[in-house]
Amino acid sequence: MTVFLNGEFVPEEKAVVSVFDRSFLYGDGLFESIRVYNGRPFRWQQHLERLQHGAAFLNIRVPYAPKELSRFCEQLLRENAVTEAILRLTLSRGVGIRGYSPGGANHPSLVMTLHPAPPIDPDKPARWRLITASLRVAAGDRLANHKTCNKLPQILARAEAEEQGADEALMLNTAGEVAEAASSNLFWVHGNTICTTPLASGILAGVTRGLVIELCQAMLIPCLENRITPQALHAAEGVFLTTSTLEIVSVVALDGQSIKLSAVIERIRSAYRETVERETAG
Repeated sequence: MTVFLNGEFVPEEKAVVSVFDRSFLYGDGLFESIRVYNGRPFRWQQHLERLQHGAAFLNIRVPYAPKELSRFCEQLLRENAVTEAILRLTLSRGVGIRGYSPGGANHPSLVMTLHPAPPIDPDKPARWRLITASLRVAAGDRLANHKTCNKLPQILARAEAEEQGADEALMLNTAGEVAEAASSNLFWVHGNTICTTPLASGILAGVTRGLVIELCQAMLIPCLENRITPQALHAAEGVFLTTSTLEIVSVVALDGQSIKLSAVIERIRSAYRETVERETAG
């Protein structure tokens, strides 16, 4: 596999960064995971905007202009001769002085890699079982709104889910409210309304989450940001997760208790697929 590393295209075995890189030492960086369909990165502009917002928040300079990144991405796909993949873009602050101070880290590092895309079968959509993670995220944490390279709470939550034979972990915040899942945003059905947790709950501003809100508006389905307790979530008329790699995933169980399936989720899933096909058509 060919990797893009700081302006060069190199074999993956030669794609190395310094052991003093701050992303390696402290998770001092950002990343994006972008689904590629038909050789086109889906919602590239939205992912890039989120990366830029995160870089501004962390005060990390993005070393390439948007048009350059787009050109590098296209070349990476050609170099590897792939049309279906997961594109990972990683931005690190780079190498600086020892310690927490970002001083001296004036040469950020940017890497793009390609990975196999998990299959999506519209006739057999993914359905996941969740458990509630014991570790909580901080309510109101502004850092959580950005896709940083420091994901230890989510890693531990996913490990806990796998240990219990579940597919994903539901994460609560320090206020005892539902936040999101370890690797995905959360939605639920309440009457004729689709609900999702607000960013202030301590969640990532997911690109797929944003598209679902956009689709609900286009389909005249009411969509609101609401806070919810774990107990109330059990009583929802449907629950689903959104993630760029797997699109929309219905939740069928939470902590061993069955969750209802809702027909409105299938409508949103179909609208999502239509959007993918329209925006990535050859």
